[in-house]
Amino acid sequence: MASPARPSTSRPARAKQRRGEGQWALGYREPLNPNERSKKDDNPLNVRARIENIYAHGGFDSIDPADLRGRFRWFGLYTQRKPGIDGGRTATLEPEELDDRYFMLRVRLDGGALNLAQLRVLGEISQHYARDTADITDRQNIQYHWIQVEDMPAIWKKLEDAGMTTMEACGDSPRVILGSPVAGIAAEEIIDGTPAIEEIKRRYIGDPRYSNLPRKFKTAISGQPDVAHEIHDVAFVGVNHPEHGPGFDLWVGGGLSTNPMIGQRLGAWVPLDEVPDVWEGVISVFRDYGYRRLRSRARIKFLVKDWGAEKFRQVLQDEYLERELVDGPAPEVPDRPIDHVGVHEQVDGKRYVGFAPIAGRVSGTTLLAAADAVERAGSDRVRLTPQQKLVVLDVPADKVTELQVSLSKLGMDSEPSPWRRGVMACTGLEFCKLAIVETKARAHDLVGDLEKRLSDIGLDEPLSVHLNGCPNSCARIQTADIGLKGQIVTDNDGNQVEGFQVHLGGGLGLDAGFGRKLRGHKVTSTELTDYVERVVRNFAEKRETGERFAQWVARAEESDLQ
Repeated sequence: MASPARPSTSRPARAKQRRGEGQWALGYREPLNPNERSKKDDNPLNVRARIENIYAHGGFDSIDPADLRGRFRWFGLYTQRKPGIDGGRTATLEPEELDDRYFMLRVRLDGGALNLAQLRVLGEISQHYARDTADITDRQNIQYHWIQVEDMPAIWKKLEDAGMTTMEACGDSPRVILGSPVAGIAAEEIIDGTPAIEEIKRRYIGDPRYSNLPRKFKTAISGQPDVAHEIHDVAFVGVNHPEHGPGFDLWVGGGLSTNPMIGQRLGAWVPLDEVPDVWEGVISVFRDYGYRRLRSRARIKFLVKDWGAEKFRQVLQDEYLERELVDGPAPEVPDRPIDHVGVHEQVDGKRYVGFAPIAGRVSGTTLLAAADAVERAGSDRVRLTPQQKLVVLDVPADKVTELQVSLSKLGMDSEPSPWRRGVMACTGLEFCKLAIVETKARAHDLVGDLEKRLSDIGLDEPLSVHLNGCPNSCARIQTADIGLKGQIVTDNDGNQVEGFQVHLGGGLGLDAGFGRKLRGHKVTSTELTDYVERVVRNFAEKRETGERFAQWVARAEESDLQ
């Protein structure tokens, strides 16, 4: 006789509980990683007092490690890479093994705006404290190297006396605000965003309420689409509303690095005088709802991806603005990238002239000589661009040629080759602790080589070639025509050498997207010129009339891209 079935003793399955993401607004206030603990232990803005009162007197060895590799960033300071450490060891060494006793320093220049007095101060600091180093970054900053902590009080005094700062140039904070280099003078501009940039800076930069964000927060505000708005945490882009007139279209959730995402339109039109309030609302949503458990998921783009644009807008309106935003149209998409290189007429009849140093590499000596040339041309205003370029404003028409000649002698051309115009490079192995390969010198050599080899190729527009020393995409490799991500690769002889993974056909504007990554395709650094030449010649030979590089890449045979 069969035994009776025993009653089940197993417990009903519990619904899987979603793990907390560290969102403050949902009650997750406990620090969940070392970075969050450090910020909770002491507001990073307090580190300046310790630099001035302790570390500048005691030197490098007196610096608390939590300040050195954390809070220093809120004032633009990172330790630079110790010389002689090859890229293959980047991921295997501890931070203290990579640290040099010198610093990289970023000067925050919102909108890239400079007058001649400020440009000269930047050049003098470079010469006196930074071994004549200076780079124009794609964040419209000036970046120095070889800075000693002992010199920071003097550097801050010189900068601040001239109306500049390093506050929140780095760190989990609202970083430099990108703005149009030709704000207020360009005929194509719908509205000048400068007043909003200045008001945000006045109200919120250095405010402790916004100095502890889940991660960095990048802003772009422009009356025309010339600041890569699609890849910012928040962006305000000039647009004409059919009823209300000029204002801004609101975007959130863009970003690159290892998880690139194009920002999403919220469908909202924002008038100029409301931009600062809406900006505060967006950054507050990020502060309160942003994911703090994992650094790799802490950018606002992950929150926007999970929520969607509709929910983000609703939370912004209901909990922070306490009012509805006005629905509005999308901005027009430019038919080509806008970099402001060359000679252009201003609305007042004067000219602005854009110049291209190779991959933003300049020097203090160059900046001082450029200031003298700009002064001789009758101008007092210079702008840095998100493409690592320099623009001189307010040049009388009869002074343009003289200015072009003077700056050309300094390595900055206003009529550059497509390769000089289109190249961009991050700091790379020379100074960056995250880098795997060298970039700045490689970009310089690549430009020279391509100018010689491809002089017979006529291009409608420059092709952008962006070199990045690691996967973090400081040089925006995913949105370049030819994007090159630094890696250690195996050459034909089986040796581990510097090289690049290739991304092709990325772009912004008409071609907004991240292009095509060839599976398993790597190029060694020494083969790079041959590779770029081969792909460009294939494009020139096989493109259809009027076809852009991104369009061709999307349909090309893989053999034409290798």
